Amino acid sequence: MVCIALLGAQLVITLIMVSVIQKLGSYSFARWLLCSQGLYRYLYPVNSELKTLAGVPKDKAKNKKGGKNETNGKPETFHVPRSLDIQLETAPVTTLDVVHLRYYTEYIWIVDFSLYTSTVYIMSEVYTSIFPLKDEFNLSMVWCLLVVLFSFKILLSLTKQYFTSEESMGERSTCIVAFCAFLLIAMMVLIVDESNLEVGVDPAYDSFYDNASKFLENQGLTSVGPASKLILKFSLAVWAAIIGTLFTFPGLRIARMHWDSLRYYSENKWKAMLLNLNFAMPFVLTLLWIRPVTRHYLTVRVFSGMEKPLMTSQAFDTMRLLLVVFTVVLRVALMPRQLQAYLDMAQRRLDLQKKEAGRITNIDLQKKIASVFYYLCVVALQYICPIVMCLFFALMYKTLGGYSWVALFYEVEETSSIVDDRLPVDTVDGVEQYQLAWENLKTVS
Repeated sequence: MVCIALLGAQLVITLIMVSVIQKLGSYSFARWLLCSQGLYRYLYPVNSELKTLAGVPKDKAKNKKGGKNETNGKPETFHVPRSLDIQLETAPVTTLDVVHLRYYTEYIWIVDFSLYTSTVYIMSEVYTSIFPLKDEFNLSMVWCLLVVLFSFKILLSLTKQYFTSEESMGERSTCIVAFCAFLLIAMMVLIVDESNLEVGVDPAYDSFYDNASKFLENQGLTSVGPASKLILKFSLAVWAAIIGTLFTFPGLRIARMHWDSLRYYSENKWKAMLLNLNFAMPFVLTLLWIRPVTRHYLTVRVFSGMEKPLMTSQAFDTMRLLLVVFTVVLRVALMPRQLQAYLDMAQRRLDLQKKEAGRITNIDLQKKIASVFYYLCVVALQYICPIVMCLFFALMYKTLGGYSWVALFYEVEETSSIVDDRLPVDTVDGVEQYQLAWENLKTVS
């Protein structure tokens, strides 16, 4: 209690979680998802097995000069028919297998840190629901922002590989086209009236403009205000285009894994339904921010035989937040199945190769099979990072927007920060805080 009184509850929660991270360094939820969910990988055939199946004589495979299988440290190379009937062996994915994979450290960090941040956020929400904050910043927002920035950095580093590799001309062109397409879509979305799309740019800009203008006037500065709304919307459009570009290949990867997963679970209707729901939920969440499609029917329109709408505006906002959390939980729960569908790509590649004519070298054949497992952590990051960003953006949206987690179950007191048609924000408190900060800066200087 003395520690809470001196440091504050939020800082105590942060310090406790930092200590937990240090103590539980050997325990990893991310590693458990990869190595303890029954995933298995395909082993590529060794040279001796390929020689036996292809009928390659050992003398023919040797070097003519020295009669050795390797020359100057280079691996032995020989040709085998593409239609060779090969049965790949499988092995369970273990920690020793994945620890050397590329981006393994980034995968472990982002998943585990997201779990720790979720714990901090839940503890902060419980505390603030009992003891509302007064003139105090919510430290859990810093944790959420860090997760978003880490996810953005990882996706940016993955996309950067397409621009640094000489063999990624197609991927590079796809990224450029995706950026232009998402920029156009974002600009079209931002010019749509707020009565149709709940973007929230116009009321946010108006509030910021009023507060900033009054602050500048009180300081005796002559200014017409901050940057114009057009510049602000264009900056947001560019940001949205960058995010869309980073999500392009993860989206394509998830679509392919979903398609492959349906092949294995087409007979099980429940699993197929969950897979389809998992794939369709992002589109459903997008519809919830289109007023005429969802909010109008649920919170405004009164159907025949009813005296009031189906739900209140606050309950609708809570439903959107809970659906975001449900989508993330569902995706994490189905992650092992999706990753196994990706690992099965090695066998599918081999099956397709059997239908081709001609010959292939043993090195190319082994690389074709082994590369699937070598990119496992990259695929895991492409699967987890987008939903992590969406989750913590939603959590920040809830806290900073003043929404509630329980409004869907019972009515809460309606305030100007959470109602749909938001009232103009009183700027007196904001101006006073700006003045106090300005005076403190003058004192320090």
